[in-house]
Amino acid sequence: MPYRENADLPPGVRTHLPDHAQAIYREAFNQAYAAHAGDAEREKRAHMIAWAAVKRSYEKANDHWVPRESH
Repeated sequence: MPYRENADLPPGVRTHLPDHAQAIYREAFNQAYAAHAGDAEREKRAHMIAWAAVKRSYEKANDHWVPRESH
């Protein structure tokens, strides 16, 4: 199911990601969820795509997610 706001995200996402990364996750999830209508694994795929979107902009440093440095 699509998420209206960051507060609706799963607890693991809300407690581990900073606000901006949560917004990236939510937007990517919602787009992927819509794009995979009719797919039996729709929600699973949308979560995988959302995490991939976060990992393009953020990386885990120790136990915290931090913005990736620009090259």
